[in-house]
Amino acid sequence: MESIRREYQTIIEENFEENRAAAWRTRDYLLHSSVAYHGRCVRTLQIPKVFTPAVIRHFRDIVDTTFRIFQKVIREYLRNPEYRKLFPFSPELAELILTPCLYDSLLPIARFDIFYNEQNGSFKFCEINTDGTSAMNEDFVLNQALELNPAHQRMLGRHHFTSFELYDSWVQTFLSIYSTYEKRVDHPHVAIVDFLENASITEFEEFQRRFERAGISCEIAEITELSYENHRLLSPLGRPIDAVYRRAVTTDVMAHASRVQPFLQAVKNQDVCLIGAFRTQIIHNKWLFKMLHEEPTLALLDPRERDFVRAHVPYTNLLAEGSADRSRLLREKDRWLIKPLDSYASRGVWAGCDCTEQEWAAHIDDSMNQNYIYQEYCPPFRTGNICFIEEPAEFKDYTNMSGLFVYNGRLAGVYSRLSDGGIISSQYNEKAVPSLVLTE
Repeated sequence: MESIRREYQTIIEENFEENRAAAWRTRDYLLHSSVAYHGRCVRTLQIPKVFTPAVIRHFRDIVDTTFRIFQKVIREYLRNPEYRKLFPFSPELAELILTPCLYDSLLPIARFDIFYNEQNGSFKFCEINTDGTSAMNEDFVLNQALELNPAHQRMLGRHHFTSFELYDSWVQTFLSIYSTYEKRVDHPHVAIVDFLENASITEFEEFQRRFERAGISCEIAEITELSYENHRLLSPLGRPIDAVYRRAVTTDVMAHASRVQPFLQAVKNQDVCLIGAFRTQIIHNKWLFKMLHEEPTLALLDPRERDFVRAHVPYTNLLAEGSADRSRLLREKDRWLIKPLDSYASRGVWAGCDCTEQEWAAHIDDSMNQNYIYQEYCPPFRTGNICFIEEPAEFKDYTNMSGLFVYNGRLAGVYSRLSDGGIISSQYNEKAVPSLVLTE
């Protein structure tokens, strides 16, 4: 991987102004593409992330082991009342988690975000996304934008690359899961459901096109405008919904429960196929990392899985009096980060290494007893890249994070993000680059 990256860098250095001009054309292309919405647009760098087949095989092994562990955790939560008591879910959310979903998938879709060391293959998990898993469209559009990248066009004369297909593969996975649904119909009407004011609407539109291309009627629906009559969940257009592709994250659903009662009643009464069901929250919530290290969970695992957890899941605990040693967190600030127990888009995440002592102390005190966790900070692997849109335009090292898209237990693709800080935050310093696989 480093050899390929150096080839890109050499080409860019030898054709610096050509690549600078191309980077600005790429920026304009992205600003007028489907990755620009809600006043923001994905930012990128000049060198894509190229994975070798060996690394992709390793990613598949990581996904296989992780998914097996997660299935055991979900099954134990569903069957064991004592185990359920160890999770911080409200009675209302616990009721939704325990609602039968009537199909055979425990975790239909997820993205496992990891910090992967390209030199030795070691890695640590950053977080797990289930409900609301996104960014398929960013990888899709960034790969299209490579046509404007002269360094990549020269590399195509030397190497052969492939990209990941994340749309049609999810549609086929979705339909495969639906085929096991006890109340399935031959020609289901699918609704992609979310709070649309914050949604990745252009991504939804592409998924809608792919469902329809597969012969499945599909619409995008505002979750607060659904209705429920005569045991049928109805879309804002009045169409009966047979299956829901849920993009509304659980924390938003619970925060606005009074506004989404028709949706929740249809789910509780098992009158609609919900993919994914609320049981995915067991994995999505950041409490999971703490629970994976606890004996009730370790007892579910075989020796190899226990070693896997200890090696790759960072230590995590509640940032609360009785669970957190404030003086230790202040004394060892570069060892820790803090983040909300249940949030997304890097909101409220702080790494001690990015803060002054005064800033870190303020973040700790503001977040203590406020449903935050503290977690072992894993220094990410860094690789050289260049951003021509920021001055000075020069090569420097960026932290890397690989998001492994998982469709019903199988690796479907990789989302590659970088930043010049200690953490990667979509609100501040995140850059995304297209993911490719060297296939020669």
